[in-house]
Amino acid sequence: MAVESGNLSCCWHHQAADRGILVATPIDRHRRSELREFLMSRRARITPTQAGLPDGGARRRTPGLRREEVAVLAGVGVSWYQWLEQGRDITVSPQVLDAVGRVLQLTSAERRHLYVLAGLNPPALEVDPANVDMCHGLQRLIDAWMPFPAHIMDAYWNTVMYNESAALVLGMRPEIVQNCLIAFFTDPIYRARAQRWDEIACNVVAQFRAACSEHPDDEGFRAVVEQAKELSPEFVELWERRDVQPGGQLRKEMEHPLVGALHVESTQLRVPARPDLVIVLHTPLPNTDTAEKLEWLTSPEGRRGSMYPIAG
Repeated sequence: MAVESGNLSCCWHHQAADRGILVATPIDRHRRSELREFLMSRRARITPTQAGLPDGGARRRTPGLRREEVAVLAGVGVSWYQWLEQGRDITVSPQVLDAVGRVLQLTSAERRHLYVLAGLNPPALEVDPANVDMCHGLQRLIDAWMPFPAHIMDAYWNTVMYNESAALVLGMRPEIVQNCLIAFFTDPIYRARAQRWDEIACNVVAQFRAACSEHPDDEGFRAVVEQAKELSPEFVELWERRDVQPGGQLRKEMEHPLVGALHVESTQLRVPARPDLVIVLHTPLPNTDTAEKLEWLTSPEGRRGSMYPIAG
């Protein structure tokens, strides 16, 4: 079946060599169907009163707003909105989608979903006010990870909180720059302890570039990059490579002055209810004595600065 191409047509199509036509793949049809069903369901849940319209008293055959009401409230043509809801080949802008989203009272997650279905880069997720106070629970989570290091950073890799083991092992402390990317390049304590620093640096920069690519117009990311460039020629060199790597897991080797070699795996975990936060947990690698060393480091003897009995 020949299909139209355009802003709402999925780019996943192929050329039919025998007929010279564009053939839609199932993902294209699926997205169009999802867009239609999603907009209809969001429209059905908003009453005229909720949208600021007079009730009129008349009983409606179907619940929610009519298409023409959404169009008027969003400041778009009735035909255009109908085509949008049908997944037709029309030009769509972020401004218009935002207007439709406001009328339909979409949440941040729903707004992103609408962007994706319409074929646009989704905006950054916003924090639901109900989840603003989650930090207390997250602090308890990383404290419960003791004696292993754990910390939480925001979308720009600014340090939000860390447990005692992260301070003892990774050198996290109030007096350094509270940004994990910049501290990686500029903190002398971390650099002195990190083994294979050059190799890890490549991965760290590639992961941060991947995070930046999700928010191409975000000034916060640009500010961190500019600060890192000013402070570290090594960062500049790696940044100009334009390598990209998704955040996930990194194996790290640390040489601690009290306990010797530590072998850990760093894992980044997203917080769905707080998309602005990432939990970073450090887990001892198997077949090493790292777990025992970390337990000792956070013991009274370790806190007093005593040397580990069998440091190695």
